[in-house]
Amino acid sequence: MGRSYIVEEAVGRYLLHFNNQEKTFVSGLLIGQCSSQRDYVVLATRTPPREEQNEDTRSQSHLDDLDEEWTTAHANQVSRMLPGGLLVLGIFIITTPDLGKDVQTALRRLVFAVEKSITKKRLWNLTEDDISDRVTLHVCSSTKKILCRTYDIRDPKSSAKPADWKYQSGLSNSWLSLDCTIHVNIHVPLSSTTASYSLEKNTKNGLSRWAKQIEGGVYLINGQVKEEDCELLEGQKKSSRGNTQTTSQTFDVRVLTHLLLNSNHRSTATVQVCSGSVNLKGSVTCRAYIHSNKPKVKDAVQALKRDILNTVSDRCEILFEDLLMNEIPSKKDSEKEFHALPHRIFVSIPGSSVMLCDYKFGDESTREIQDRFMELLDQQVGLDDIEIAEDINIASINSCMKREDIIDNTYQPKHLVKTTVALRIKQNIGVVIAAVVALLAAGFSFHYFSD
Repeated sequence: MGRSYIVEEAVGRYLLHFNNQEKTFVSGLLIGQCSSQRDYVVLATRTPPREEQNEDTRSQSHLDDLDEEWTTAHANQVSRMLPGGLLVLGIFIITTPDLGKDVQTALRRLVFAVEKSITKKRLWNLTEDDISDRVTLHVCSSTKKILCRTYDIRDPKSSAKPADWKYQSGLSNSWLSLDCTIHVNIHVPLSSTTASYSLEKNTKNGLSRWAKQIEGGVYLINGQVKEEDCELLEGQKKSSRGNTQTTSQTFDVRVLTHLLLNSNHRSTATVQVCSGSVNLKGSVTCRAYIHSNKPKVKDAVQALKRDILNTVSDRCEILFEDLLMNEIPSKKDSEKEFHALPHRIFVSIPGSSVMLCDYKFGDESTREIQDRFMELLDQQVGLDDIEIAEDINIASINSCMKREDIIDNTYQPKHLVKTTVALRIKQNIGVVIAAVVALLAAGFSFHYFSD
């Protein structure tokens, strides 16, 4: 037998509520957490239909019509809304019986495409200890029969393996959370010799150097350094039956990074001709969740590390998208412009201790947040479910970079430009990429500051 998937009962109810009288199939994402012994599925969300598909709901009559680009775009947006420890575990599809024979081919194609697209944007890679199996689930709309299989995404030629799918009530009620606030001060030069690179690629390359600091940091859990192979709950109170209590707990984490080189190491600093730079400076709130089934310290810390990397990288990407989609012109009479940066919010999941996240610009309304959760995660969010984790941030854009300005980050904001963005899936990705290249070629230099 292959891997076992422990699934929140609410996921089962969600999958069975779709009515395929209007569509021949419905597909979506499975969200959860991997562990060495078993995997956990805490949420499922359908991929929203394109606007043109809403007009003709019977237009999709064959699985060849399953839109790979649209599904991967949805997966990328959802990945931003997942805190540390959670990831897109796989794909589900609900079909009428006549499409059953073509399902596995379509699922295999989608699960590899989604993983490839999400991995491309990460600042971290899977390790040898990471579970590389991803799940596909087929549900027959008539018989309600399910077929669960996995693929090893490290092997493009891997074949399907059977997997066990079991439901459990209150699966994540006792999951543990790790919280930390980390201060960042990252300088990313934009090389003038790499004009063919997009701003996104330049920034990712710069953030990759900072990521090594995060990977090599020391993590104090509730003020203590714990051995990686120890259980996170070691030393916790036990119940009358002798078992460790598994009520939901929050651990406070402090991150210590190495800022200075050891005197025995030679500096590898080089002089680089730059067309501009990106600066990230401020504090970010990070959070990770881990299952309560004898979790290891190393797994909990790894989940938090990845959330730190993800949230910084995602904010850069969101801000770039906002500037391009709103086509904000540069100021001719001022070298510096300032734009509202998105700050992180957390949103509760009904019946769970796990919270999802999102990024909100200062002038976005709560209604826009609620609409986004409904569109991307099919989740209704109440006002009381939203937790604002950070203050409003600002970013500085310098379009007339002087050489001395590249190393001087002490100037103060003079002008604030408010921007609004709805983080919806954009169909014309090519236009955005072309705009990024054009923006870089025009010689704009960006300085991003968070308060």
